[in-house]
Amino acid sequence: MDPTPREEACFEAGIKFGALYHQFAGTPVSSESAASLEHAMEDAISNQPHCESVSVAIDPEALDTTHGYTELTGEHMTVEIVVDYENRAVVARMAMDEGYPLMRVESVSE
Repeated sequence: MDPTPREEACFEAGIKFGALYHQFAGTPVSSESAASLEHAMEDAISNQPHCESVSVAIDPEALDTTHGYTELTGEHMTVEIVVDYENRAVVARMAMDEGYPLMRVESVSE
């Protein structure tokens, strides 16, 4: 059975999260560079097909270390991605959930 447009829209959101997380995890980041990294991540993922919007928020307080920077992980950021695939809008988010950066579909509209 072929996937439905709704299923394909959700898959597209997952692809964007996989690219975002695995491309940028481990990037050196500080409270001073967080805003520019947020914009770079948003711009990079926005280039992908069917991507309507990307919002990345890096928590600058989570970046404070004795060395002045840290490596970016899921615990440092909250992300929202909106995908539009064949008139199906998917809103997906990544945020911490019980100590884990959980990526989930928040809503699908037709």
